[in-house]
Amino acid sequence: MTTLDGLVGRVVAAGACSGCGLCARLDDGLTMALDPAGFARPVRTGPSTADASDVRAFTRSCPGWTVRAARPPGTVRHPLLGPVAGCWEACATDPEARRRGSSGGVLTALTTWLVAQGEAVRGVGAARDADAPRRTVPVTIRSRDEALEAAGSRYAPVGVCAHPDAADPASVTTGKPCEAAALRALADGGPAPLLLSFFCAGTPSAHATDAVLERLGVGAGEPLSALWYRGRGWPGSFTAERPDGSQVSTSYHESWGEVLGRSVQWRCKTCPDGVGESADVVAGDLWRTDGRGYPVFTESDGWSALVARTPRGRDVVERAVAAGVLHVRPVDPDVVMGVQPLQTTRRRTLAGRLVGARLAGARAPRYRGFGLVRLALGDLRTTLRTARGTYRRVRSGAAQS
Repeated sequence: MTTLDGLVGRVVAAGACSGCGLCARLDDGLTMALDPAGFARPVRTGPSTADASDVRAFTRSCPGWTVRAARPPGTVRHPLLGPVAGCWEACATDPEARRRGSSGGVLTALTTWLVAQGEAVRGVGAARDADAPRRTVPVTIRSRDEALEAAGSRYAPVGVCAHPDAADPASVTTGKPCEAAALRALADGGPAPLLLSFFCAGTPSAHATDAVLERLGVGAGEPLSALWYRGRGWPGSFTAERPDGSQVSTSYHESWGEVLGRSVQWRCKTCPDGVGESADVVAGDLWRTDGRGYPVFTESDGWSALVARTPRGRDVVERAVAAGVLHVRPVDPDVVMGVQPLQTTRRRTLAGRLVGARLAGARAPRYRGFGLVRLALGDLRTTLRTARGTYRRVRSGAAQS
């Protein structure tokens, strides 16, 4: 029988592991830990508890093995945005949730509201490690204060699927698109938590966080009391706080654009779904743009693109609006993707990247139903250029694994 260790080893060796933590929830003897490159990877720390059913669950659910495009009933499929049951420009009506969130604070507000009214027993998400603020860990959310503490993007490795309650139908779980896909597939059509996700450009190495801190004059061993990557404004600044209350910070453009974004793991560079297709509700930045259509990062009050992926998600959003939790205005899905150039370009050229990688000997997960070939044929010249460039980078060893 194929063992879970054997399958996990193949995914990791191929550079296809996203660090989601699914395998660690299937096998109590696996733990997520940082590898030498600074990415979350499964490590054997105890005897395996996996049986044949866990192996089957892994092969249908691990986003490093296979990912299937979502097609929930009652939705319309947009070629770039995926399934849409409702699409809005949105923000939290709670000023603090909006300020602390990466954009409009809508996922923070939804989690707080669902837990407060008892629709969810708990929230599950990610936040800074209280003992080591440079690092990010899965957390339980049972109050507004805990939701606010977890607000804002964490551009660092974390495996939310490994949280003990991440797959509990009584939870509302917020995770990266790969984590939402893993938990949806794990449920296999049965009861699942309410899944919230966000637009994701990829997971940077933990070493990149340390590199930004070094730029700001924070030494490797220097203690911190807090660290946030965004929020406290839109888009907000990368900010580290020392125990004495003093802070150092740098802009989103400098932290993400010059350091963090350049260290994204290989699996993320070959991802077909940076927009959270498998979630019930997904949010992303609804950037204001310049004359060329590129996002403008001038600080302002945050706005989110809010997309209901399922009838369940649409119902939650509509009731949250009626309860005064969210302020929304309808927006066309084309407008949303028009201000997300990275997501749009990545999906349109991904077929070329996958072909180039495979010709160079690299492996990638199996992706089903995303229409990647059809998108690639719409701009064949760019697709071919992407394939050649990826082939050269993989062959030279420049592609990050």
